[in-house]
Amino acid sequence: MNRATAKHLIERYFRQLTDGCGNGDCTNEFCASCRDFRPLDKNSAAAKALELFKINAKLCNPHPSEKDTPDGEMSETDLCPTKEDFSDVHYLTENTVCMILSFCEERGDYSALIRIIGRIFSNSDALTKSFRKDEPVDAENPDSCEPTDVDEQEKQSSETTGASLPDEGLDEMLDPCEVTVDIDAVRRVYDRLLSLDQVEAALVNALVYLTPNMELDLEYLDVYETNPDYLNIFIIVLENSNLHSPEYLETALPQFCKAMSKLPVAALARLSKLWSRYGLAHIRRMTETFQQLITFTVVSNEYDGETLVNDDATVVAATQCLKVAFYASILGGDVDVEHNEEEEEDSESDELTLHELLGEERLYNKGPPVDPLEKELGVRPVDSIRPLLPYEDFVNESLNDVVEMDKDFTFFKVNAETKFSFQSCPFILSIITKNQGLYYDNRIRMYSERRLTALYSMVQGQQPNPYLKLKVRRDHIIDDALVRLEMISMENPSDLKKQLFVEFEGEQGVDEGGVSKEFFQLVLEEIFNPDIGMFSYDDDTKLFWFNSSSLENEAQYTLVGLVLGLAIYNNCILDVHFPMVVYRKLMGKKGTYLDLSDSHPVHEQEVTISGLRRSDVETPYTSLSLYQSLKKLLEYGGNVEQDMMLTYQISHTDLFGNPILYDLKDQGDQIPVTEDNRQEFVDMYADYILNKSVESQFKAFKKGFLMVTKESPLKYLFRPEEVEMLICGSRKLDFEALEKTTEYDGGYSKDSQIIRDFWETIHSFGEEQKRLFLQFTTGTDRAPVGGLGKLKMIIAKNGSDTDRLPTSHTCFNALLLPEYSCKDKLRERLLKAITYAKGFGML
Repeated sequence: MNRATAKHLIERYFRQLTDGCGNGDCTNEFCASCRDFRPLDKNSAAAKALELFKINAKLCNPHPSEKDTPDGEMSETDLCPTKEDFSDVHYLTENTVCMILSFCEERGDYSALIRIIGRIFSNSDALTKSFRKDEPVDAENPDSCEPTDVDEQEKQSSETTGASLPDEGLDEMLDPCEVTVDIDAVRRVYDRLLSLDQVEAALVNALVYLTPNMELDLEYLDVYETNPDYLNIFIIVLENSNLHSPEYLETALPQFCKAMSKLPVAALARLSKLWSRYGLAHIRRMTETFQQLITFTVVSNEYDGETLVNDDATVVAATQCLKVAFYASILGGDVDVEHNEEEEEDSESDELTLHELLGEERLYNKGPPVDPLEKELGVRPVDSIRPLLPYEDFVNESLNDVVEMDKDFTFFKVNAETKFSFQSCPFILSIITKNQGLYYDNRIRMYSERRLTALYSMVQGQQPNPYLKLKVRRDHIIDDALVRLEMISMENPSDLKKQLFVEFEGEQGVDEGGVSKEFFQLVLEEIFNPDIGMFSYDDDTKLFWFNSSSLENEAQYTLVGLVLGLAIYNNCILDVHFPMVVYRKLMGKKGTYLDLSDSHPVHEQEVTISGLRRSDVETPYTSLSLYQSLKKLLEYGGNVEQDMMLTYQISHTDLFGNPILYDLKDQGDQIPVTEDNRQEFVDMYADYILNKSVESQFKAFKKGFLMVTKESPLKYLFRPEEVEMLICGSRKLDFEALEKTTEYDGGYSKDSQIIRDFWETIHSFGEEQKRLFLQFTTGTDRAPVGGLGKLKMIIAKNGSDTDRLPTSHTCFNALLLPEYSCKDKLRERLLKAITYAKGFGML
């Protein structure tokens, strides 16, 4: 069945449901003329007509008194009574609309305009041909701007060339951002039309009638592949600035989003590129429109474990439409798609894994597939330097409150083909919600490794070892951890996916999470000790960077990467101070000149540009950071070559303060930096500092990190700044939020005098004392993802008044607090406990 025939049938079903066949004795239950038929409003009738078409329901023959309307057009009486004909208008132009508006204004009656708007906007063919860019119709009259019928133009073109383009050739010739719609004309028309309330109603009704036909066209007839100009409909409709108003939110906009979600990936990519050129205001309006629909739908419904938001077609469709705006925001901002780290390819094995034998390979695959729209556009969120809209504008809090992440995770990993998962659109989820998804992924992998260990131990007759056990001495923690982890990574890397269990030699503490926290802290304190020389520290930025002259072997850096990966995997917060470029490099990007601006610790006294005559430069380079120095070079308005006397040779100092020369190009000392090549010089300089000079150290570091996280959805779900948040937690400590969420046990309550005294004491502490308290109680001085309000702390009674100090169970974030007799004693005992606490014991 061709497209025209299908649309004609749906039209007939619609008229049958609204007007009937005209036969008073009709027995067709789907006909308005039937005595038992229950009348439908036009919205319901449009949806029902599509259903009847799909099941090939009975269709009455029109009674002789009934007249059919033209094929593919909405009945003029559907929207308003007939006042004027205008039957010769088959599509709209700006001139046509202005002419009809003038006609209606003269008579004080807008029914003719309403009828034309309703008829054109309810017909996909008519709307596709509307508001076309003006083209000359005659070579002898190039100034002519009169619109011509598009089909006639195509016919003339075909007759002239004697051939027609194949469908695939047409797609290749189209500029992705070139459309036949005159956007400016559409916007001017909307400015005039939307000031009329009657027209607004006609637009809403027409859109309700149009969208079922569009769904049919896109889902069953592949209309975009045969006619790429079909995208014009979406471009024109989405220029309506009132789409977020209540009149559209009920029915019209949800149906339109469902139709838009049926567009093929190539069309969505084209739309995204188009929006990226329209600028910030347009993308913000699109984003707010889709966000408002999602929020409106979520708050208007109730969801639970049985009724999932994932099954709400409106929310799903609006989220998929929001993705188009998200990528448009990235494309319209500053993007770097070139500087990518080389990814190591996995060696494929023909042998079946135990997961595959157990039928669980979908849960433990290498990671989620690449997003089709992302692949089509050739850009990833990690490529974005600065999007047009902040990422936070795409997060929908109402949705995050109702999404069931345990079920969403299952859809994401197992049922991706049949069930929608919001993790396939991670931009809409908050970092807290995504962290829940990552938690489920990590836990399932841990349980899987535990099961496999049990199976192997049964087969081999050995004692099962379901945990990643590390037994270390406090005074040899690096040596012990390095030897054990290196052995595991070589012999059985899958053991790194087990749950971590740390034991300090000579101590009785059982690791339920707290011992692991202290292990991570002690390892990092030693590794980042400046005396070891693995990392250099900058006093101004308070950040660490890889020491290119370090004498430590690569295994030490692999250990640091392993520690970061294990911390994420075991949901531990670390006190790590890396610049953001480290996390960007972990996500697959190379460091560039822009990454020096807020991160790199190297200063002019450590790295110098050979040949620089500081006396000739307006600002002394000795007082500037490396980024500022290079920025001054790029902005310098004088004669770069003569004033600065720079070459492509740079120098820096090694671990012992000895100068080291490095040529950015062969014979770099002979190549002067000029105004023409200074950008290349700066780019090569930054590449050396951030990439080449620390290549071996960072490669080992990344190798350790990926040993734990490679199969995780971490890279797919999180941006570099969010990865930093996962590893380091939040730097902001809101103890007011912690007080509101704290629970009490053993006879205490929030109204107990000791508890009131306790919180008054805590709030009076300085920043350092608050961090010590947090370290004492939870095992880390950082807030978890989402802030201290997400930390479930428990304060339990530990006897009556005594001289004993407070104690804690860091594994459970529990503080055991005796009921001291006065506030001063409470403060003194608490300060002593948090200041001198170290080690674990059994209570």
